[in-house]
Amino acid sequence: MSASARDPAAFIRAHTRLRPVPHAPEIGLMVADEATELWSRTEEELGEMGLPPPFWAFAWAGGQALARYVLDRPETVAGARVLDFASGSGLVAVAAARAGAAAVVASDLDPFALAAIRLNAAQNGVADRVAPRGEDLIGRDEGWDCVLAADIFYERDLAARVADWLQALHARGARVLIGDPGRAYLPKERLDNLATYAVPVTRALEDAEIKRTGVWRFAAPDCV
Repeated sequence: MSASARDPAAFIRAHTRLRPVPHAPEIGLMVADEATELWSRTEEELGEMGLPPPFWAFAWAGGQALARYVLDRPETVAGARVLDFASGSGLVAVAAARAGAAAVVASDLDPFALAAIRLNAAQNGVADRVAPRGEDLIGRDEGWDCVLAADIFYERDLAARVADWLQALHARGARVLIGDPGRAYLPKERLDNLATYAVPVTRALEDAEIKRTGVWRFAAPDCV
């Protein structure tokens, strides 16, 4: 294992560079040039195969759309205690802090993501209000005013757990917003669309260079 792999922040600095987010250019992220190369390099330097993809190294479509929505509508998060679930690079957490959130928990299980969140928050001047957290928070409720989640509905079992949890948070009064380009397990039948964006992405990660991407909330229950 290399020294940089033992220090995720050093690894990120060595293999990414600061760039503006295409759909939210007021935010800069430490991002990789090429997904497969970085993924292979991570496995080589850690001496471990089968690692999860480096979600933290790219600005995914759902995150870009949700970040844009929050930046354009700061009243969504202003003064709020916010959870950015499965934060990845920290893009949405940074956007929430930039839009005036009082405090943002940026949760992710990948230690490289936690390092990326710290670096990206510092690069954007919001490190004092973005707190990375490496716990599985599904099923928990710590009284967040607003819960943001992007690009999480790509795997069946995870999607089911997350959807039920987020809907429960919505039902007790949290503002829950989801950024998603129509991934396989997005529960559209339970959601209302708030906004739609044409988001530039890399063709190496997605099936198109522009992804039509929505911001969603849970629908109000039917009246009886």
